[in-house]
Amino acid sequence: MLKRIVLAWVVLLASVVAASAQEDPVWIQIEAQPNLNAATERARVYAAELPDVNGFSLGGGWYGIALGPYARSDAEQVLRVYRSEGVIPRDSFIAFTSSFRQQFWPIGANVLNRGVVEPPVPTEPEDTTPVVDTPAPPPSDETPAQAQRSERQLSRSEREDLQIALQWAGTYEGGIDGAFGRGTRNAMAQWQEQKGFDVTGILTTQQRVVLLQDYNSVLDGLGLEVVRDETAGIEMLMPTDVVAFDKYEYPFAHYTGTGDIEATVLLISQEGDQTTLFGLYDIMQTLDIVPLDGARERKDRSFVLVGEDAAHVSETRVTLEDGQIKGFTVVWPAGDEERRTRLLDEMGKSFVRTDGVIPTSASTQEQAIDLVSGLEVRKPRLSRSGFFVDNRGTVLTTSEAVSSCTRVTVDSETDAEVAVVDESLGVAVLKPTSTLAPLAIARFSDTQPRLQSEVAAAGFSFEGVLGAPSMTFGTLSDLRGLDGEPNLSRLALNTLPGDVGGPVLDAGGGVLGMLLPDEQGGRALPKGVRFALDRAALQGVLAEAGLAAASTDSGTPIDPVDLSAAATGMTVLVSCWD
Repeated sequence: MLKRIVLAWVVLLASVVAASAQEDPVWIQIEAQPNLNAATERARVYAAELPDVNGFSLGGGWYGIALGPYARSDAEQVLRVYRSEGVIPRDSFIAFTSSFRQQFWPIGANVLNRGVVEPPVPTEPEDTTPVVDTPAPPPSDETPAQAQRSERQLSRSEREDLQIALQWAGTYEGGIDGAFGRGTRNAMAQWQEQKGFDVTGILTTQQRVVLLQDYNSVLDGLGLEVVRDETAGIEMLMPTDVVAFDKYEYPFAHYTGTGDIEATVLLISQEGDQTTLFGLYDIMQTLDIVPLDGARERKDRSFVLVGEDAAHVSETRVTLEDGQIKGFTVVWPAGDEERRTRLLDEMGKSFVRTDGVIPTSASTQEQAIDLVSGLEVRKPRLSRSGFFVDNRGTVLTTSEAVSSCTRVTVDSETDAEVAVVDESLGVAVLKPTSTLAPLAIARFSDTQPRLQSEVAAAGFSFEGVLGAPSMTFGTLSDLRGLDGEPNLSRLALNTLPGDVGGPVLDAGGGVLGMLLPDEQGGRALPKGVRFALDRAALQGVLAEAGLAAASTDSGTPIDPVDLSAAATGMTVLVSCWD
């Protein structure tokens, strides 16, 4: 508890005022804290006892509490008196305006550029202790007994912060519990030895500052400052040297990269309930900024999403309180994990909900099927067609659809494993990781097809954009390839790249083959000329995978509606993801 002192204001001589006007304002820095919440609380305590209390960001995640601004001579006088009274720490020092950034206390104030104020002059005798301009006292700033007494004034969270910093420095391996037992004392002693301090196992006030400054140095250059977004109803620390506000796209406030660090911050703000929260959780996982790999945790009123790939790490933290869903996403370059995790920790600790949410009307006029609130939906590198060959969901497709993929899916959602690939034939067999229930399965024709007979191809012509397969009709031109290959059939058929890998059927609904890519032997085919891999070759690949192919007598044509239902029911979208 600060000792309350009686201050009397005196009128300074005109000559002193004139001299002061020629000096740059200075401050008395009395304390620094490693997070905004602690600094605000300490500023509130000091302001209850002293005039002219201000709080400023110092950069690097630190926040300073200072008195002023005063003329230099006045500041030295106030420093001596307050030290002698014991109302400010003994290591308080003269600081300059250039040391301070955005003001956080008093809330809404901005006094950095104003002139000096008249100082409070105490009625008690002055302390003649010389004033120094440096904040760093010698290593013997406190005896072990004094250090232990000051240590007892620390809150549990402050003690835990010290353990975290010791852990980061590589001297502490125990749990973060705020209890300074033997393990913590040994870690302190080891750190003191590394830094050249007297080894006591008890950190002095200044040593604690040095330890935390080292710990926070990783945040230098990010421009951490408190940003209050009135539209989103969120106040928090933001790396203002890295990102800047771009736009609102309900329910996001976009803060995009401005420098060399390719980073993005999204503030998330909307009204809703648990159903809305869970819907947001699902939608976020479809976005390109949230890679597939990473931890996912969804609770009744919150969720955390982490996505990682070779280029970026994305982390989203969201909570539901009082009918409002709020949170944030940070997308950061991969390989910078120490700085990323420290930044996330500081942003999370500083997160404050204020009034309001982003209105549903806050968006641009841009609309696209591959955008959600101005963010790109994750898209596969390539999508082709395939078809089911058994009731468990095994799929035949083109090898082109599974080449160099990190992940392969069928129906856009179900992961599939590549069971067999025959590059010479250009065909692959996929097995889904979970059992599927196809509407129809391929039945290979055991009837010899006739030249110039009608054929139909089913496939996802537009690579999944339409959400369902299409039918394309044509004729069978030849039972061999251009060089006489017996396992190929030439078709007079107009198809698109997305149709490749889909089934080719005769008029009776039997599968004659699988549609191949538009190039054969390195040669681009003329429009309307396509090739299919023959049914016999496909049956051989299935036998290699340990599967028996179903067959049918398809010599008798069936109703076109039934043909279309059978063809589209067996056809499935196959996607290759990076």
